[in-house]
Amino acid sequence: MGDFRLSRRFILTGGSGVFGVAVLNTVTGCSAEPETTTAPETTTAPTAPGSASAGAGNAGNIVTGDWRRVNLSFVSVYLLVRGSEVAIVDTGTSSSPADIEAGLKAAGSGWDAVKHVIVTHRHQDHAGGLAGVAPAIGGTIYTGDGEVEAITASKPLKGLKDGDEIFGLRIVGTPGHTPGHISVFEPATGVLVAGDALNNMGSLTGSNPQYTTDPAQAAASVKKLAGLEVTAILPGHGEPLTTGAKEALQQLAATL
Repeated sequence: MGDFRLSRRFILTGGSGVFGVAVLNTVTGCSAEPETTTAPETTTAPTAPGSASAGAGNAGNIVTGDWRRVNLSFVSVYLLVRGSEVAIVDTGTSSSPADIEAGLKAAGSGWDAVKHVIVTHRHQDHAGGLAGVAPAIGGTIYTGDGEVEAITASKPLKGLKDGDEIFGLRIVGTPGHTPGHISVFEPATGVLVAGDALNNMGSLTGSNPQYTTDPAQAAASVKKLAGLEVTAILPGHGEPLTTGAKEALQQLAATL
């Protein structure tokens, strides 16, 4: 893990809408970008495969199957909106809760709708936001069985193992990046929230070798994910892959 000084631009993408606010801070993470002072921008984001999306024009109309990306520039948090409830996958750094709250509001929701928080692994750019998120929610906080003791939170963490299901989401054990790393797969839509088991920084790759505990396990986890009926890959670092995701993942697995 390294310390990086950078400009963090919060962007919420969901269907046709993106909301941006420029913020500066120092973070600890698994990847870095050069410092920028880019102004907030509005772009068009893809719709989550297999689902409708609440875009900028109808953000209050939460639709079953919707996913939202809270883009912190160097890492992403994902909001899975299902009716009146929300699951948050990963929490960013200690300074990220305000951005997550803004993302929830932009999606027509709020902290009271958050019933599940799933942390893919122990690194502080994914688990660091728990300090602010945990007190704000009334829901359950989960992580992989092998990560529970490594993550500090003000509320108990419930351990999950490979094959567990919550909120229509299947937990996939993907060790390697860290010993207890998990990914989150939704069979009904094919959406895979991969944490750091996969990256899409220009091209789809596996766990960043620089921050990987066990490269052999990490490669095996990629091959395991390639066996899923994936339609979209939402990585911790890099852009969501919503076109040709299954094919790209299988091609990656074939090289390992």
